[in-house]
Amino acid sequence: MKRNLFFILLLVLMGHTIAAQQKQIQKPDGKAISTVAIDKIVGKLMDTAEVTGLCLGIINDNKIAYVKSYGYKNAAKSEWNDTATCFYAASLAKPLFAYLVMQLKDEGKIDLDKPLYTYLRKPIPEYEYFKDLVGDDRWKLITARHCLSHTTGFPNWRFFNPDGSRKLKIFFTPGTRYAYSGEGLVLLQLAVEAITGRQLEDLAQEKVFKPIGMSRTSFLWQPSFESNYAVGFDMNGNDLKKDKRISANAAGSMETTIADYTRFVAAVMQGKNLTQKSMLEMFSPQIGIYTKRQFPSLNNDTTSENKKIQLSYGLGWGLFTSPYGKAFFKEGHDDGWVHYMISFPGKKSSFIIMTNSSNGESIFKELVERLSGVTIPWEWEGYTPYRATVRLPAETLKQFVGVYDGKLKAVITMEDGRLKVSSETVSLPKTNLYATNDHHFFLKVMDTEIEFAKGPDGKIEKAVLEDEGEHYELKKIQ
Repeated sequence: MKRNLFFILLLVLMGHTIAAQQKQIQKPDGKAISTVAIDKIVGKLMDTAEVTGLCLGIINDNKIAYVKSYGYKNAAKSEWNDTATCFYAASLAKPLFAYLVMQLKDEGKIDLDKPLYTYLRKPIPEYEYFKDLVGDDRWKLITARHCLSHTTGFPNWRFFNPDGSRKLKIFFTPGTRYAYSGEGLVLLQLAVEAITGRQLEDLAQEKVFKPIGMSRTSFLWQPSFESNYAVGFDMNGNDLKKDKRISANAAGSMETTIADYTRFVAAVMQGKNLTQKSMLEMFSPQIGIYTKRQFPSLNNDTTSENKKIQLSYGLGWGLFTSPYGKAFFKEGHDDGWVHYMISFPGKKSSFIIMTNSSNGESIFKELVERLSGVTIPWEWEGYTPYRATVRLPAETLKQFVGVYDGKLKAVITMEDGRLKVSSETVSLPKTNLYATNDHHFFLKVMDTEIEFAKGPDGKIEKAVLEDEGEHYELKKIQ
């Protein structure tokens, strides 16, 4: 992967029209920012944090004002993103599904407060996917409202079950607290398909994708995506295997583009295809959120900080109070795919950020602040802002290459002008080292700091590691 992303991004920007460059975007505070300034902000952040690819959509006056792509969809092949490039949407699928469910509610086909099992032909535990719920009758309490507000009592996914059993369990009485759960959306999908007698993909095409003009969006992989799709990249800039999903999952099997998803958010902001009552309900707090972090979803540590911004969950969306009134937001996260969208309905303004890089989350706080003037609940969301790094010349980096031994053994190599560390002792594959100065480095994939020390001869003689509370001194042996 080429290293100087900023230079490359500038070349891309130069190819856009003068009209686009001169456009002014209205921020929620009423001030204007030019698209040239936006492009510079995005390019600089991507370069600094090594974000492989990013797409941006902006809504002003509840209408699409700007849609732009940056960086690579496939760095290994030097292929650029464009606004029609399909991205894995991850959890950005969830509010779209909520929008569909609210349409069904308006049509009188589903009651948000009616237990879901009453819509099914057999008890929930008799479905193979939900068989683990046998013996806990609290499944009879779960409603569509619980699923959309993440108050079912389920873990996010059963393999994150805190007791290690990897079984689906109900950890609290439905409706009593917030705990983000993809499993809840899977249950609601089962009920929706039973109610309508139709598959999720067909419903979404009819009620959402086609009416809004989302021609490159689907819960299933489509042949038309093959000609233009992005692959994800991990924190080290390595490309990840593309998962082309053949089974629809309301919680996160959707592919979309920045152009399509910005159309969706604009439709939501305009209240299209929903009654005013359902719009109000969707963005009304259903449950307050008091945990310090969103994940692990079943954690019990609380903080009073969330009360200051009235952090809560609506139906499909997170909510908080910003300096410009109510804001609603949604994140998306998977290895190689991280996204963020935030809307300020009182200001008729929205920002949609989609990235195909695990490093994307490290710039969300600053990027949203620079574009909107609002600080998102980034600590609760678990985002770690990027750290400033320096680029050292190859001759400086070469002195650190070698084998280091002590309580653990580490090998430092140099590839494509970058230092990498690996260790069989702790099963660490080759991982990028990032320099903060000419002798101090850190890892992004874990909380590890490495300080190199020189001997009397001026050569590197040891590496001192601070690794998640553990201290190691490793002697350079070759």
